[in-house]
Amino acid sequence: MMTTHSSRKGIYLRLVLTMFFWGGTFVAGRALATEVSPYTAAAARFVLAACVLLVIIYLREGGLPGLTGRQWCSMTLLGFSGVFCYNLFFFKGLQTVEAGRGAMITGSIPAVVTILAVFFLGERFDKAKSFGIVLAISGALTVISHGSLASLFQGEIGSGELFLTGCVLSWAIYSLIGKIMLVHISPLVAVTYSCSIGAVLLLVVAIANGAAGEIRQLSVGGFMSIIYLALFGTAVGFSWFYEGVQALGAARAALFVNLVPVSGVLLGILLLGEKPDRSLYVGGLLVLAGLILINRPGRRPLHEKK
Repeated sequence: MMTTHSSRKGIYLRLVLTMFFWGGTFVAGRALATEVSPYTAAAARFVLAACVLLVIIYLREGGLPGLTGRQWCSMTLLGFSGVFCYNLFFFKGLQTVEAGRGAMITGSIPAVVTILAVFFLGERFDKAKSFGIVLAISGALTVISHGSLASLFQGEIGSGELFLTGCVLSWAIYSLIGKIMLVHISPLVAVTYSCSIGAVLLLVVAIANGAAGEIRQLSVGGFMSIIYLALFGTAVGFSWFYEGVQALGAARAALFVNLVPVSGVLLGILLLGEKPDRSLYVGGLLVLAGLILINRPGRRPLHEKK
């Protein structure tokens, strides 16, 4: 895809904004988790997000394409792992974990995806990426353990940190399924289908757990958090990110993801008054250094356009 200089600047700007939107989901999620159950929070986010994505896909592509039986199975797995499981873990974790710490823990997702791709897809990586994985995982463990790595082996890790670790594994599985099964489906179509399926699953569980009563008692701030999570954190964020992937290539667009944990920490400090401890700074630097090495551009694939 050929892009002019001005249009490329616009793509860069949208990618940067997307990373701040995604960093802001930890702030909005933390605020929402104090008002309603994880079931209600997750369902409200994705029911609204799915509606917006369906409108976007209709305007851009005239509607959703039909799926084969195998593709329906793939979409269901994506919706279950990347939407249902991820978001229940996300909101459960943010009930007790600060937004900035949560952003740094989930910042290790690229490292975990890379490790799983080696075992299940036979992918290879160089020494720099290997070192990056070690740094990112070490940093995440530092953040999870609050700087006391010995506590990892003594059962002293908080439930919130464990739930956010579940986020990491859920999204890694989501990414792996997507790489294996979604060859002939565009990313935006896959996101719309998986969000819609995940929203239905979440809605069933939320209704069974009294979501209607919780929604009626939400504060104005709670409603604004839901709108932010659904609109900016999901619909707009994913749409802009995949525009970047189409224009710049997946490798270049992925570099911007390094900004997500940084923006999560900064927004947590500015909007929630969080005060990160030394373990977050040390672990965060390790995670960021690891992400830079993992996303380090290698030899340009022959099929990638300049």
